Amino acid sequence: MFYAYGFDRVGVVVSDLYFVDPNPEPGQEGAERGVRLELRHVESGTLKGSMYSARPIEVDRPLWRVDLLESVAGPVGSFDRTHHHPRFQGWEPGARVFDEKLSADPLGWLTERLCDLDGVLETAGAARDEVGATDAADLRRAAPEIVDAVSRLLAGVRAGELGRRPAGDEPVTDARVSWL
Repeated sequence: MFYAYGFDRVGVVVSDLYFVDPNPEPGQEGAERGVRLELRHVESGTLKGSMYSARPIEVDRPLWRVDLLESVAGPVGSFDRTHHHPRFQGWEPGARVFDEKLSADPLGWLTERLCDLDGVLETAGAARDEVGATDAADLRRAAPEIVDAVSRLLAGVRAGELGRRPAGDEPVTDARVSWL
């Protein structure tokens, strides 16, 4: 499942996630599950028909990512694998950055970041002119709704309804089950 929120030139996409890294860093072995949120460039396309036709919408290059993950083998609610990727190089995320404040209060931390688009852009190395004039205010206004969607997805992961491993009985050595 995923949610998408679009503003002028940026958007937020959120999805549940099940992940197994085939080459994990020490201490990061084993399956992870949770919710991924990305700040992305968005663009409204040209109408393909009459003025009543559906409009193409492009959800494009990521600027910033937050992974509210925990180890499948660990205790529920531990957020022991929760991290963010403050920068991207094209489509590739930079290294995982672990932040004690993020793990201690993931939804509070996320709300603060969504309400500070300029700070997120600065950390991401993105120019302010990459976003629209109203994007910061629109994102700040939508932050409670976005965080509520994240909370519902986390509840679905914890209930075993979302963020599930791939089907089958074979051992999973690498996997990424998610829209994002």
